[in-house]
Amino acid sequence: GSHDSFSYWVDEKSPVGPDQATAIKRLARISLVKKIMKKWSVTQNLTFKEQLEGGIRYFDLRVSSKPGETGQEIYFIHGLFGIKVWDGLKEINTFLEQHPKEVVFLDFNHFYAMDDSHHFFLINRIRSVFGSKLCSVECVEYVTLQYMWEKKHQVLIFYHYPIYKEYSFLWPGNKMPAPWANTTNVHKLLQFLETTLEERSRYGTFHVSQAILTPRVKTIARHLIRGLKNTLVHRNLPMILNWVKAQKPGVMGVNIITSDFVELVDFAATVIALNDLLLEEDESAT
Repeated sequence: GSHDSFSYWVDEKSPVGPDQATAIKRLARISLVKKIMKKWSVTQNLTFKEQLEGGIRYFDLRVSSKPGETGQEIYFIHGLFGIKVWDGLKEINTFLEQHPKEVVFLDFNHFYAMDDSHHFFLINRIRSVFGSKLCSVECVEYVTLQYMWEKKHQVLIFYHYPIYKEYSFLWPGNKMPAPWANTTNVHKLLQFLETTLEERSRYGTFHVSQAILTPRVKTIARHLIRGLKNTLVHRNLPMILNWVKAQKPGVMGVNIITSDFVELVDFAATVIALNDLLLEEDESAT
């Protein structure tokens, strides 16, 4: 999985998003501030298509309307506005059309400046782009690749807003817990990932291990120009990747792992390779 999957393109000419504090919005009237914001808002370099081709199958999505804009158009957002959600969904759908056995998880987990009419607009967009590829809510343990292939489903949508109850193809957010360490310290992060795996629900939900470091205000203040990648990610990714390599998948192990800048190391290939351990278990059992 990728963290803030859509943030490869954020628009520094756009207004500051409603996910930001009022003080930041005031500061952002200075054009240099937006350039700095971009350095800290971008967590991925690759487009959806490039991430999919690289093996990413879980997408962490934050969305917002644009206050003051007429109509109900919805955009991706992380500090600054990204592309229209509609364009991102179409890009993902094109990949799925070309690869009918691939399955993706789209986790809509933060909504800003959206009332019910915006939600209806977005959900109709989701339905119109994916159609019969959408997998209805089911017992998590039933949803194997075999099940998806038989039904010709390719997309699971997780929707962290009560309106999900009105649609059979929207999975509740509590089926995709993603505990967040909120730390700049890689050792604290790895300890947190270990602890939350131990506390993971044994049945009935997926589970996201967010292998990401989060800058604090003082981190940004000290390293304004360097940005997220050069300050936190480059230096710590090798240690995070070593943790991933040491994991076991399965009921009490890792399930979905997300990272920033997924192309900087062999992140996707390393996570995918963990599945071989499950195959080895199967072979030894038979």
